[in-house]
Amino acid sequence: MKKGWLLVNGFLQSRKFNELYRFFLENAASFDVEISVVTADSLLAEATDDFSQWQKPDFVLFWDKDVCLAKRLEKNGFKLFNSASAVEICDSKTLTATTLAGKVPMPKTLFSPKTFAAVGYTNLNFVEKAAEILGLPMVIKESYGSFGQQVYLAKTLQQAKGIASSLAGKDFVMQRFVAESCGRDVRLNVVGGKVVNAVLRKSNGDFRSNVTLGGGMEKYSPTPQEIALAEKTCRILGADFAGVDVLQGKEGPLLCEVNSNLHFKSTFDCTGVDISKHILQHVVNNVG
Repeated sequence: MKKGWLLVNGFLQSRKFNELYRFFLENAASFDVEISVVTADSLLAEATDDFSQWQKPDFVLFWDKDVCLAKRLEKNGFKLFNSASAVEICDSKTLTATTLAGKVPMPKTLFSPKTFAAVGYTNLNFVEKAAEILGLPMVIKESYGSFGQQVYLAKTLQQAKGIASSLAGKDFVMQRFVAESCGRDVRLNVVGGKVVNAVLRKSNGDFRSNVTLGGGMEKYSPTPQEIALAEKTCRILGADFAGVDVLQGKEGPLLCEVNSNLHFKSTFDCTGVDISKHILQHVVNNVG
């Protein structure tokens, strides 16, 4: 029997997360796997520690975004799903866009210039230039954020400048607003390089489609182009599993973002596909 850790953030205590973890715990035995839930904070160790005080599992389902911990575990021989690199790139919208630029279709994207919170932006000329390139309205996304939070729609240049000023000291991207996909996108869940299910998400009056923000979803049969985009994205990022959000542009699908720690309870309710089973099977197939 293979033994694994489900490594989670110990400070995120909610029914949403606990339901997600329960899928893995309840399905593990049918894959001849024993899973223990381990919180990231319980692995507190000094920089030179090799984690030998803990019995090394056969694998770690890394369901946190603590990239530093992920890198330290990999350095000491732990097998992670997803890898530290995949988690790091997916967690940062800036790194995601940089890594995938020119390799998969995505909305035209610009990156915020570096400043510091104590300094701020002494001029906003770059926002004016961004508006000329992208047009208005434009989307501004903080590099780090989940569930549709930290994503803004600037309808005017004044709004764009105000948002940029408020984000001084944080990384963010500015993107062309894909009006034809306003309030609607496709979530494709990919495991082991293959799309295993998909849903169409629709907002309830918001430009963002996230269910957490009040949107709804329905079972969806993705197009070959959407499937190819999602699978290629995960292949480039080296993601064992991910939720890939795709906008439906006039000329075809466009990558919106990638989620390495996909939350699949709502898609299970919608599609009946238990993604934890696909993930466990992928892990078993790839652990020696």
